[in-house]
Amino acid sequence: MRFVEPVAIDFEQATWLAVVGLGVNLASAWLLFDEDHHHAHAHHDHDNDHEHEPGHHHHHAHDSNLRAAYVHVLADAMTSVLAIVALLAGSFYGWVWMDPAMALVGVCVILSWSVGLIRSAGTVLLDMVPDRRLAGHIRKRLEVDSDRVSDLHLWRLGPGHAGLIASVVSDRPQPPAVYKERLKHIAGLSHITVEVHRCEGPEHRAA
Repeated sequence: MRFVEPVAIDFEQATWLAVVGLGVNLASAWLLFDEDHHHAHAHHDHDNDHEHEPGHHHHHAHDSNLRAAYVHVLADAMTSVLAIVALLAGSFYGWVWMDPAMALVGVCVILSWSVGLIRSAGTVLLDMVPDRRLAGHIRKRLEVDSDRVSDLHLWRLGPGHAGLIASVVSDRPQPPAVYKERLKHIAGLSHITVEVHRCEGPEHRAA
């Protein structure tokens, strides 16, 4: 409707309001930025003899609520920038159609970020594997000599914490503590359960 029937806009007043809104949103984004997690993460990697393991990325350890708030203020900041561009174009060139056009662009930006946030939250709610590379690395750590992983379930417990249940089949089974020891340098595994079974037939060897 704004394209067909544009409305009168006080460009000067609206521009100043958009600038103030942009400043507030940028300040909010700065306050919500999870800088402490980045520092803690760096120190944690240092304590592990600089060993880099898959799954040590920020997108795994974030709090979904904090990220939602952060994305929200970033989206608001982006729409403020678009509004300023539209208002300046309308003020200097008389392009009043830029106001609804930039609003549609803002909708696309917000929808794009929202889809990413929904997918991220869905992996937590559905107990999906948070990082397939991490799961593969865990399997590689456990499968030594005749040891084979017959079942592995990895899920996110909370920000920076994952749970693991692994079933190991072996010709020469060892105590579960031995297998847990192989995983001790992988950060973020807060709850580990290992089941050990003796390989008794061809069907186990195939698994």
